[in-house]
Amino acid sequence: MKTLNLAVIGKDVSQSESPEMHSFIAQSMGNCINYKKISIPEEQFESSFENAVAGLDGFNVTIPYKLTVIPYLKSVTGDAIAFGAVNTVKTEGMAGTNTDGLGFSLMLKSNGVEINGKTVLVLGAGGAGRSAAKKLLDGGAKVSLYDVRYENCVALAKEFDGIVPLKNLTAVPYDVIINATGIGMHNTQGKSPVGEEILKGCTVAVDLIYVPKKSRFLEIAESLGKKIINGQAMLFYQAYYAECFYFGCRADEAEAKRLFESYLAVKEK
Repeated sequence: MKTLNLAVIGKDVSQSESPEMHSFIAQSMGNCINYKKISIPEEQFESSFENAVAGLDGFNVTIPYKLTVIPYLKSVTGDAIAFGAVNTVKTEGMAGTNTDGLGFSLMLKSNGVEINGKTVLVLGAGGAGRSAAKKLLDGGAKVSLYDVRYENCVALAKEFDGIVPLKNLTAVPYDVIINATGIGMHNTQGKSPVGEEILKGCTVAVDLIYVPKKSRFLEIAESLGKKIINGQAMLFYQAYYAECFYFGCRADEAEAKRLFESYLAVKEK
């Protein structure tokens, strides 16, 4: 059986759980991989990218390169076409896809969060925000989008019909608020993109961050009695769908959920 050489590439993936998750998933599915972390500073991406991926069979892309990587690819498939963002690449043929949306949707579904007809505020118009917003729209949600760069919201609203771009945040009720900004991890740990005033009006708070397990964003929401969800399940599920892409096997939601439960059980030992 061939062993695939894989990696996760981002600005700072030092705390990434991807190697652990991918290795667990591959082994559980009877596949063999070597998986490593590759951190590339933004100013070095252009000069370092080709050397970084040399020798890899595939790689995952995280903050902030999900859009940056596209010009280096020869083709994009699946959700990557609709999202305009890539998180998974096969180096043979440099084919990119996006499994974030599938992982995001299964995370919400697994946590009993119904989005059809619900009002949702997405914070952040980057790669993760794009994926979340598109899946929410496809699922029948009413999506408002806020980013510190308002022009990014406007641009995404032009791409995805139905998004309401917000120039300013106001304390209005939302069924779900999703942090897709990355604020709360690495050098912004302990910070939240919004405070009590905004979070008090929601029912569910979702943070796509998974390190720390409970971000400041989620701490505030929990203190207000809100249902909270962190991004660990999304990361695992998108990794599962990525593994299926790498090995050309059929994805199955039930299998993905079973593997995640097994993974958590192993982690808790």
